[in-house]
Amino acid sequence: MEFYILTIFPDLIRCYTEFGIVRQAIKKGKVKVEAVDIRKFAPKGQVDDTAYGGFPGMVLKPEPIFSAYESLLEKNRKPYVLITEPWGRRIDQRFVEELTQKERVAIICGRYEGVDERVKSIVDEEVSIGDVVLSGGELVALTLVDAVSRLLPGVLSEPMSIEEDSFRNRWIGYPVYTRPREFREMKVPEVLLSGNHRLIELWKLWHRIENTLRKRPDLIPEELTPEEEDILESIRRGMSFEEWLESKSLS
Repeated sequence: MEFYILTIFPDLIRCYTEFGIVRQAIKKGKVKVEAVDIRKFAPKGQVDDTAYGGFPGMVLKPEPIFSAYESLLEKNRKPYVLITEPWGRRIDQRFVEELTQKERVAIICGRYEGVDERVKSIVDEEVSIGDVVLSGGELVALTLVDAVSRLLPGVLSEPMSIEEDSFRNRWIGYPVYTRPREFREMKVPEVLLSGNHRLIELWKLWHRIENTLRKRPDLIPEELTPEEEDILESIRRGMSFEEWLESKSLS
């Protein structure tokens, strides 16, 4: 999969690609990330200008962006074009999974007070990291590259971990622990040391539901299995996982 990130700060993009999952995806030949320096397509390097109408701040000019985009068309077929905007479609796991079906994606990174509106004529979709204004779109672009890269087959050394991800599952994540078994009088739950896979799966489900209820109740699924509904109601009644197990004669 190919990413072309149109930016006035290409070193921000290149630096990130040297670490972590994105570096691994590039090294395995699963992902290509090219930082396209908009300044190279601007006469005298001028990429911005004052806004018509007397509005405050500077605006990214259309000419260098169009020229940078057209340079991509000379090499390849049309990419799916995104532009970063605070009001754009909010990035979520569903959107990320949709992007994995694209062969090539171009991301135009906004800066200053925004991008000349005429650039939108080449854009397929506006995207946002959330209801917050950033100084530029590079963090949004890198978020997409990172999130998409880890979903591509062959990138993760433990591919099954994708199935455990929050938002991909019906519920958000569960607590995780590692060594030591006890730290500052805080112990790893005994069930995780039991080797009882059925109880461990129930523990995971219980804590997924509990975390979703307490932290992101807006994500509770509309349709629940009988087991999920029982667990959810038990948590609402204030039961602990151990009490619930005992009530079901599962402990």
